[in-house]
Amino acid sequence: MQHCETTALGVLLRHEGMELSEPMLFGLGAGLSFVYWDSKAMDFPFLGGRVKPFELTRNLAARLGLDLDVRETASAKKAWQNIVEPLDAGRPVGLQLDCYHLAYFTSKVHFGGHVVAMRGYDDAAAHLTDTEQQGGEVSTSLASLGAARAERGPMTARNRSFTLTVPPGAPEPRSRIAPAIRACAEAFLNPPIANLGHRGIDKAAQLVPKWRRREGHHERDLPQIADLMERAGTGGALFRNLYRDFLAESAESAELIDDAHLRAGHAHYTEAATRWTEVAALIAKGSLDGAGSALADLARLEREAMTELRQVGA
Repeated sequence: MQHCETTALGVLLRHEGMELSEPMLFGLGAGLSFVYWDSKAMDFPFLGGRVKPFELTRNLAARLGLDLDVRETASAKKAWQNIVEPLDAGRPVGLQLDCYHLAYFTSKVHFGGHVVAMRGYDDAAAHLTDTEQQGGEVSTSLASLGAARAERGPMTARNRSFTLTVPPGAPEPRSRIAPAIRACAEAFLNPPIANLGHRGIDKAAQLVPKWRRREGHHERDLPQIADLMERAGTGGALFRNLYRDFLAESAESAELIDDAHLRAGHAHYTEAATRWTEVAALIAKGSLDGAGSALADLARLEREAMTELRQVGA
C-alpha cells in the first residue's frame, strides 16, 4: 500500500476478516480533501491533499459500524501497556506517531501524523507494517518507538493507539459507498475556512506565485516541496490517484454501475491526478506562475467533480 493510514487500517481489518482495497478504504473514509497551511515558523507552506490525520479512521469506523477503541495517555508506562495488551492477545494495533524517530525512515523530517500497524515485539524491537515505500514489514528499536509516540508538535497525538473490531450485524461495505462519496463532496464544496477544499486550492493558486518573495534557499526548498507533494503524498497526485481508483471500483457495484454523476466525477479525477503531478513538476523547476495557473484550473476541475459526486446515488 502507498498511504500510511490506509496501510494500517488494511492490516487491522484483514485481521478481522474484512478485505478492502486501499482505494476503497480511502474512499469509504472520505479521505480526500485539500489544505493550504502556512505559519511564521514554516519556511514554505504545506500543501495537503487529504483530511487531517486520524479523521479518515474515525470516518471509516463510523460509516461501517466498526468498534474503534482509541487510547491516549501522557504516561510512557501506560502507553506501552495499551499496545502490549492487544498484541499479547493476538491482535494488531494501530499507532499514530512522529516518523522522524523511526530507525527505518531514511528521510529525517518531523511528521506527527504518521500511522503504522504494530504486529509484534521482542526485547529489543517493535515489528511494524508501514507503506511499501518505507519497506512494508519493518522493525524499529523500542526506544525509537517510544520517542516517536511521545513527540509533541503539529499533528501529534499523546501516544495514540487504536484497535478495530467488526461487530455482528455491521453493514456490508459496498452499501456505504454512495453516502461516503456524497459526504466527501459536501465537505469539499463547503469548507469552514478558505484554506480547505476547493477554496484552499484557489487560495494556493493565488499564493504560490508569491513564494518567490519568501526568504529561503529556493533552489533547495522548491524541489523538496515538490518531492514531498508527490512521494510523500501531501498535496500531489497520490490521494487523487487513490480517489480516482475508488470511484472506478465503486462504479462496478450493482447500485452505481449506471450512475452518470459517478462516471463524470471519475473522469474529472482522472484528469486531476495528472494535473497535480504537473503542478509538482512546475514547483520543482521554480515555475511558480505556471503552478499558480495550473492550481486555478484544478480548483475549477475539482469543484465540478465534487458537484457531480454530491449527487451520486441520491
